[in-house]
Amino acid sequence: MRLELSRSRIKDGQDGNFGAWMETLNNRYEECEASLSAQRAVLEATFKHVEADGSVWIYHLSLVGENGSGLDTRQDIDATHEAASRQAKMPGWEELEPKFLLMPDRLRASMVHWAEHGQVPK
Repeated sequence: MRLELSRSRIKDGQDGNFGAWMETLNNRYEECEASLSAQRAVLEATFKHVEADGSVWIYHLSLVGENGSGLDTRQDIDATHEAASRQAKMPGWEELEPKFLLMPDRLRASMVHWAEHGQVPK
């Protein structure tokens, strides 16, 4: 599994669009959840941070399997997600280097299985 923490700056004047983007994802949670299997995403979380200089940043935390597919823009929710991303944030991501991940063995085993197979262990 890969633990990723990435950040990107929200374009000047796009804070409202960023908020609308996150609202869309929250309102369409079930569709987002359905795309996790193909992506081999165990978890995803998004955070907003406003720096002292007023710049707005998005931080994205994910735990994904090595053979995840990423967004599938043939699916409406993924296409909507990608379009909102292009509109609201600067291109690309700055990657932070993970150093430690801790979880109970029982959870880790289940997460590894999901990351490898895209389904709950039987």
